[in-house]
Amino acid sequence: MADICFITTVQPCTSTSTRPARSPSLSENTVQLPITTAAHSSRCFRHIYYLQYHFQGRSRTPVLPWSNITFVGRKMLPATTKQWTLEGHHGFDSLQFDPSAPIPQLGEREVLVRFHFASLNYRDLIISKGAYTLPTLNHVVPVSDGAGTVEATGPGVHRFQPGDRVLTLFEQGRIAGSPANKTETKSVGGTTNGASRQYGAYDEEDLVAMPATLDFQQASTLSCAAVTAWNALYGLAGNMVKAGDTVLTQGTGGVSMFALQFAKTAGARVIATTGSESKVEVIRSLGADQIINYKTESDWGAVAARLSPDCLGVNHIVEVGGPQSMAQSFKAIRVNGCISIVGFLGGTPTEQQPTFLECLSHECVVRGVYVGSRMLFEDMNRAINANGIKPVVDGRIFTLEEAKEAYQYMVSLDVQIFSIFLLLISSKWDQKHFGKVTIRID
Repeated sequence: MADICFITTVQPCTSTSTRPARSPSLSENTVQLPITTAAHSSRCFRHIYYLQYHFQGRSRTPVLPWSNITFVGRKMLPATTKQWTLEGHHGFDSLQFDPSAPIPQLGEREVLVRFHFASLNYRDLIISKGAYTLPTLNHVVPVSDGAGTVEATGPGVHRFQPGDRVLTLFEQGRIAGSPANKTETKSVGGTTNGASRQYGAYDEEDLVAMPATLDFQQASTLSCAAVTAWNALYGLAGNMVKAGDTVLTQGTGGVSMFALQFAKTAGARVIATTGSESKVEVIRSLGADQIINYKTESDWGAVAARLSPDCLGVNHIVEVGGPQSMAQSFKAIRVNGCISIVGFLGGTPTEQQPTFLECLSHECVVRGVYVGSRMLFEDMNRAINANGIKPVVDGRIFTLEEAKEAYQYMVSLDVQIFSIFLLLISSKWDQKHFGKVTIRID
């Protein structure tokens, strides 16, 4: 008996000629439906139903005595899911756990995902603080990055089938290129329910096949930070990283670590900055050619330029610091180089910060990068498979029930908020973790 590849609702038969004297309960009859089209559901269901009764020692063929029961594969679909939601934006206390939230019925082209792992980004932290710069919704299931298995599919789904391993697409509906209107973008964990739950339903176009070379924990780190890093290096036509280029990364966050690994597989030289001597060896083990401690080298941009071939400056900078580090990035960039701004970990705008005239005087490209499309995601996954890239994952694993602790593990409670920006002062951040923080979902 084959497994069903979609969900169907079975209707009762009106005939009573073969109805059993006592209707069996669902717990006694978990059935299998080896069909591919709803048009054959009644005939095929009776056949399998008969086989199950035969195995239980009954001889006659009963007719299904109940209606509107949803089955898939060899088991009934779950009716509820454990999940977290954001109820307000007043910090980590906004996170509320529900052990039995209802699972909505799947739509025509929706896929039900059974999550196995999720991973956190700083974006998840600042959303809970009400400090995210783009729209978010109340009551949303947080966390953008999740990896899981397809549990069931709607009848109109063609891209996936039960058992496929999939990842969430951060920007829902962004198949290729850039969205026409950023304010209308649907982001997982912000305006669309995320991965801090056991089960979640998504349109088939808003999921990506997992790299075959990664496990669920490793793959759960890709949706936001990895795609952002890939976009920073490969998202601008005519200015993609190539062999012989020099790339400057900042710090040891998720985007920076992925950018380091992607740049090395492209054959580029990498200059990495860090403020922690304890992390130098790990960064070097990932392939960094030169490492600068920005705490002891305050003019680290000029140092990076001197370390580049012929002291001409670097070709690419993955800029995660924002206003507080842009001045140094301009010192490091070469003519026709590209600075990709992916975050503002260095703090909020100040009076003493670079202006657009710096772009002119340095003859460079400065671009904002907000994650990326499904096409970029799929390109990145092919590179991960081909080059054996393994995400850097923190050694501690949290359970779904410990999601609040995972948030706190990433950042201390005395983070300061100014306006809609989050001021991330380095001394305020908890330095416990190195690599992506992950949550196991059972």
